[in-house]
Amino acid sequence: MTSPKPQQPQPTPGAQQPELPTEPTDVPSQAQAPQAPQEPTPYEETRIERAIGRGFRYVTGRALAPYQTAVIRIGFSAAWLFFLLREWPHRAVLYGPDSPWSLDMARRLLSGNHAFSVLPWSDGRGWFECVYLMAIAAGALLMLGWRTRTMSVLFMVGVISLQNRSIFIGDGGDNVIHLMSMYLVLTRCGQVWSLDARRAKRAAAAADEPGGAPHGSRDLPGVILWAVLGLALAVAQLGGNYGLSWFEHGPFPHIGWSLVLWGLWATHGLWWAVQRYAPGEPRVVLDTLAKLAHNGALLVIMVEVCLIYATAGWYKIQGSRWQDGTAVYFPMHLDYFSPWPALSELMGGNGVMIMLITYGTVIVQVAFPFTLFNRRLKNVLLVAMICEHLSIAFLLGLPFFSLAMITADAVFLPTTFLTWISGRISRLRARLFSRGGPARPVGGSGGGEPDARTEHSGGGHTLVG
Repeated sequence: MTSPKPQQPQPTPGAQQPELPTEPTDVPSQAQAPQAPQEPTPYEETRIERAIGRGFRYVTGRALAPYQTAVIRIGFSAAWLFFLLREWPHRAVLYGPDSPWSLDMARRLLSGNHAFSVLPWSDGRGWFECVYLMAIAAGALLMLGWRTRTMSVLFMVGVISLQNRSIFIGDGGDNVIHLMSMYLVLTRCGQVWSLDARRAKRAAAAADEPGGAPHGSRDLPGVILWAVLGLALAVAQLGGNYGLSWFEHGPFPHIGWSLVLWGLWATHGLWWAVQRYAPGEPRVVLDTLAKLAHNGALLVIMVEVCLIYATAGWYKIQGSRWQDGTAVYFPMHLDYFSPWPALSELMGGNGVMIMLITYGTVIVQVAFPFTLFNRRLKNVLLVAMICEHLSIAFLLGLPFFSLAMITADAVFLPTTFLTWISGRISRLRARLFSRGGPARPVGGSGGGEPDARTEHSGGGHTLVG
C-alpha cells in the first residue's frame, strides 16, 4: 500500500492569498543562471613597445657585419705587422734599450699618465725581444684568423705596450690602431675569412657524418694555450709588476688591468666549458651576451670613425691655409714627405689642382658623417676618402697611416660588395686548386664564411650596407 498523496488546501473564494516568499535581493543574478566565464582580452603592445622589441631582437639575434669586422681585423693586424717588420732593424732604437727615451724616463711618464705597458717589467734586452716577437706573432695569427679571441687580446697587449713605451714617435695612424686594438677584443671578428671559420665548418661537417665526432669535441691546442697564458698571467701578477692593479688605472674607471685580463681569461674558459658541457639555455645566454658585445663594439668603431673625420674637417675649416686653398701645397714641397719629388713638383705646381684637392678634402671630411643614412651618397664619399688616403700613401710616403685609415673606413663598405669579392676569390681559388683533386662547388663563398646571400647581408638599408 502506498501512502495517500497529501491534498493541497483549496483557496477559499474571496479570501486574501498569502504572498509567497521571494529570493533575497542581495543575491547576484548570476546565481540564478550561471554563465560561461568570459576570456580575458589579449594584451596589445604599443608602437613603442614593438619598436623596442624589434631593436632588442636586432642587436641580440645575430652578430652584425661579419665581413666588415673581418676586414677590420685583417687590415689593422696587417698594418701593425708590416710596420714591425719594416722597423725590425731599428726596433731597439724605437722601443728597446737603445732608445733615446730611456726606460727610466718611460717609467716616470707611465706612472704619471697611468698607461699600460709590459716592457717596464724588466730591463733586460731579452724581455724586449720576447715582447717584440710576441707582437709580431699575434699580428700575423690575428690576420690569419687563428684563435681570434685569444690573439685579439695578445694583439692589444702588444700594441699598447710598444706604443706606450715611446709615445712621441707615433702619428694619427698609430692612434687609430691603438684604439681599434681594444675594440677588436669585444668583436666576433673571426666569423668569416679566418682559419677559425674554416675549422668550425670542417668540425660541423664531420659531426654530420655517420660515426663522426661530436661538434663540441675536445680542443687540445686551445686548452693548452689557455692554460699557458693563465700561468703566465699568474706569475706576472704574483711578481707585482707594473700596471697590474685591480680597481684603478685601467681601461675603464675603477677597473684595473688585472681585472680586465683575468676577466677575459675566465670568460674564454667559461665559453669553452659551456660550449662543451652545457647545451641549452646557458649556451644561448652566453651567445646572446657575445652578440650584444660585438654589436656594441661595432657601433663604437663606427662612431669613432665619424668623430675622426668630423673633428679633422672642422679643425681644417678654422685654418687660414685651408680657407685660401693652399694647405696641400706645403707638405708636397717638404723633402720628408716627398718620396717622388718629380711627381710632387708636378702636382704642386698646378694651382687649380691644389685648390681642388684642398677644398675637396675639407668637404668630404665634414660631409661624410651626415651622409650615412643615404646609401648612394655615403658610398660615393667613401670611395673619395679611400682615394684620398691612397694618394697620401703614394705622394706623401705615409703607407701605414693610410692603411690604418682605409681599414677604419672599411666598416662602412657595402656587404654586397664584400660578398662579391669573397665569391670571386673563392672561384679563383677553386680554379687554381681544382687540378688533381675533386671538383669543388664554386657557387658559395667557401672558406668557412656564409654565402653571399645570408642573414648577415641583410635586405634592408643599414649603415654598413
